[in-house]
Amino acid sequence: MKLYGATVSWNVTRCVVALEEAGAECQIVPIDFATAEHKSPDILCFDLCSRSVKFQLSKMAISTYGVQSRAICKYVARKHKPDLLREGNLKESAMMDVWLEVEANQYTAALNPILYQCLVSPMFGGTTDQKVVEENLEKLKKVLEVYEARLAKHKYLAGDFLSLADLNHVSVTLCLLATPHASLFDPYPHVKAWWDGLMARPSVQKVAALMKPSA
Repeated sequence: MKLYGATVSWNVTRCVVALEEAGAECQIVPIDFATAEHKSPDILCFDLCSRSVKFQLSKMAISTYGVQSRAICKYVARKHKPDLLREGNLKESAMMDVWLEVEANQYTAALNPILYQCLVSPMFGGTTDQKVVEENLEKLKKVLEVYEARLAKHKYLAGDFLSLADLNHVSVTLCLLATPHASLFDPYPHVKAWWDGLMARPSVQKVAALMKPSA
């Protein structure tokens, strides 16, 4: 398997976390977006969306832009570590699906504008729109209140077991730590304990080291 892209992208590293946790062998192939390498014929020949990065296995390829990175994570889990999806237990797998949706549509939806303003825009010579940051920080704090209540009752989001619902939070949260808002979790002790537990995992440590040069 090959994962094409730049580790500066949290869509890419979302996939890397799943690959590492599942113990799946995968070659990360860097793409230089500055030289438009992602638009080269060799890359476009298996890109579905011509955006972001790609994941190739045999003749199958999926772009890791947006929701498609989550499809890659599910593929990896199903193939290499099905327990991350809890598919043998309908109740547990349903709860995991709930928190996968919350991650994508609430947590990361609020984080994306913050990361863009604090990390991506300055990288390309732009300035941070603090109003956008503050508006989305308020949204994220409301989401974290829900997480705090949930994690006060369970060790992990879907229950007392690690699942893909937890792992899909890792890449964007690692990016958050590279912003001036790294202390955002401090008022939420159960969220902070959950995150500290994730950070202790070898898979997350490896991805954190992979991302460090771009932080």
